This record gives sequence, C-alpha cells and structure tokens, in this order.
Amino acid sequence: MMYETIVRAWLERQISASAGERRRRLLERHDFAEKLFLKKVWWPAVGHFEHLHAEYEATDFLDGIRFLDFAYLRPPHKIALEIDGFGPHARDADRRTFADGLMRQNHLILDGWKVIRFSLDDVKDKPRQCQQFIQQMLGRWYGGQSGTLDDLPLKEREILRLAAYSPDSIGVSDVCALAGIKDRHARALLKQLCAQGMLLPDKGVQRVHSYRLSPVAAKLFS
Repeated sequence: MMYETIVRAWLERQISASAGERRRRLLERHDFAEKLFLKKVWWPAVGHFEHLHAEYEATDFLDGIRFLDFAYLRPPHKIALEIDGFGPHARDADRRTFADGLMRQNHLILDGWKVIRFSLDDVKDKPRQCQQFIQQMLGRWYGGQSGTLDDLPLKEREILRLAAYSPDSIGVSDVCALAGIKDRHARALLKQLCAQGMLLPDKGVQRVHSYRLSPVAAKLFS
C-alpha cells in the first residue's frame, strides 16, 4: 500500500511538471517495463524516488534529443537508466537503427552521462541482482548514501516523501494509511515534523486538518 501511494504521487508529479512529448510519453508509453523496474528493482533497492525522473528529455553535446527511460540527477553525476526488452522491435531493428542507437549513447557519454542498461528479462527474473547493482552504483558514486534524508527516522522520511510527491496537502488519515499506525501516533509525528520546520499547517485553526511541505524540506527534493 505504501509503495502504490508513493509511486502514484511521484508519477503524478512528474506528469504535472512535464509538457509536450515528455508528457505524452508519461501518459501513454510509461508502461510495463518501466513500472516493473520501479516496483521490483528501484524501490526495494533505494526505498524512495528522490532525484529520479521518468521519460527524461536529454540533449547531447550535438544538440540531439532523446528520451531516457529514467534519469537519476543527483550532483555530481547524471545517470541514464535504460530498460531494454528483447521483443519484436529489438529483433527486427535494422543495421542503421542499431548503429544510430549506439552512437546516440556515445554522444550522451561524451556529454557527461553515465549510462546503465538492464534487460527486461533480468528485471523480471533476476530482480535481486539488479537491486544489488543499483546499491553498488550508489555506493560507488555517492559514498553509500542513497538519499538526503538519512538523518531522519524511517516513518518521518516517508511522511515527508508523501507530502513532497502528493498533489494536495496531506492529513492524519494519509499518514495512518502510509505507515500503518493509529491516529494519535500519526498526529504526534506530524506535529514533530512541524516543530522541526519540515511541515507547515495547511488547513485548520484550532485543530490542524492537513499539512504541506515547508520550503526548507522542499529543497531536499529539488
């Protein structure tokens, strides 16, 4: 339940921030392979979607444009993540298309991208191996830290992520459903995050009914 809530909010935020071809791709093409990668590989390995962008429009050093399945944009690196299926399209690609794909990847690398490719078969049949690779990648390039909220307890991190990716303010019932906790515990966590300056009251005067991310916390997700 927690995964479905967070991934849906993350994807809705991606769609609302996009336009043109990227928006069309998110609505129409972001489908089986990408969703399977998120659920079976990225989420178990990382536990959040900070810095991850779906159907990312990238421009290479020759001003060529391509859409990446995912881009992980966290300084100092730009990481392209591609999921390749061995279907009819892959089998029937002509030599020119095959060569063009390789050259476009080379252009991305020259422009500073690190390109990581997974086969759809491995995502489906060997998800643990893919998870381990993602964790090793983050450990090698980011010193073992997979996010920017590591100093907070797990439940508080998840509440902030929910607030960051939700199109609306969040309430006590949202936190109860997310963390599997009771009303009193949820209220205490929300009040604590407000006291820390991470959340702001959004609705309610004498009794707060909903909360939104503070500008300070928003910077952690930019």
